[in-house]
This record gives sequence, C-alpha cells and structure tokens, in this order.
Amino acid sequence: MRQDWLQTSHLKIVIGLILAMALKGGAAAAIQAVESPSAADRVGAAVPAYKLGPRDRIRLLTFGESDLTGEFEVSGTGTVDVPLIGEVRAAGLTTDEFASAVVAALKNGYLVNPQVSVQILRYRPFYIMGELAKSGEYPYNNGLTVLNAVATAGGFTYRADTKHVYIKRANDKLERRYDLTTETAVAPGDTIRIGERHF
Repeated sequence: MRQDWLQTSHLKIVIGLILAMALKGGAAAAIQAVESPSAADRVGAAVPAYKLGPRDRIRLLTFGESDLTGEFEVSGTGTVDVPLIGEVRAAGLTTDEFASAVVAALKNGYLVNPQVSVQILRYRPFYIMGELAKSGEYPYNNGLTVLNAVATAGGFTYRADTKHVYIKRANDKLERRYDLTTETAVAPGDTIRIGERHF
C-alpha cells in the first residue's frame, strides 16, 4: 500500500513539473511574440508591396493616346491630375491598382478599350534621424538598406546603437524595432530612427 502511495506521489510530482515547465515555456513564447516581430520582420525583410504616395513621380502610358501619356507627380492630397478625366486617387494603391482606376475612369464615356500602364520614375524620399552625423530627408534608391541610408546620412555617432534600428513604414502608424543587419531594408517614405546604445 505504501509503495503504491509513493508511486502515485512521484507521478503527481513529475506531472506537476512537466506542467510547470510547459506553462513557463508557453508564457515565454507569448512574451517573445509580443516583444519581437517575426524573424523576417526583425531583419526588415518583410517590406510590404509598394503603394503610391505623395511626391512619387510616375509615368502614365495610355497606348495610342499621346495626350493621355506623360509624367506626373502624386500630389500632397494623394491624387494625380490626369488629362481629360481629372484627379484620380493614387495614394495607397499599387501601380497596377492605379492603372485600373485610370482605365475605369477612361471607360466612363471617353475610350472604349483603354490600355494603361504605370511606371515609377522617382520614389518619394525617406527620412532618417537619431544618432547620425546628418539627420534629414534623402532621395530613395531601389534596394536601399538601413546601412546604406546611414552612410548617406554621414554615418553613426559614437553613441549609436548599431545592433537595432526603429523604422516607421510609410503606411504604418507606429514604428517597430528591427535587428540591424546588412539586409535590413528601407522602403520609400520610411522614417528611420537610430537610437542610443546602452553603455
């Protein structure tokens, strides 16, 4: 009887330890999920599909219609003033979505079967601040990384945190912290902040 009782007690203790470890691991995982983005986000690889915004310069090509072809800049209100049809909303749309919006407007009493393509000629600038030699606004180039952006801004100060970076994407309301690697990407319109390291 005593042996059965001891076995039962040992079994309860083992089960209790397993449950405690599982709960501790789950809590740690939950904390990590809240505090850290995914592995892809940490290195800034998850740059979302590009959407047009103010100060982007585009080339609108309407096949067979030279009067409806040209270079345009997205206005501060997020629209493009297209000949014949007037202002068309561009901000928040991909180039394909914007081309579809122009096609829909042209079909509304102007052209029977318009064919439209949109190309980005110049992206809107990015902004960088914090522990840098020269914070400010800089032109965006394809394939830009945070380290390229830092070099453009004159490099880090001696106080800079060179392991992490804070980025507010153009279409986001809040900035996020990323691991700073050679692959941490920058998108047009991003605001980059280099923080101060903890000594």
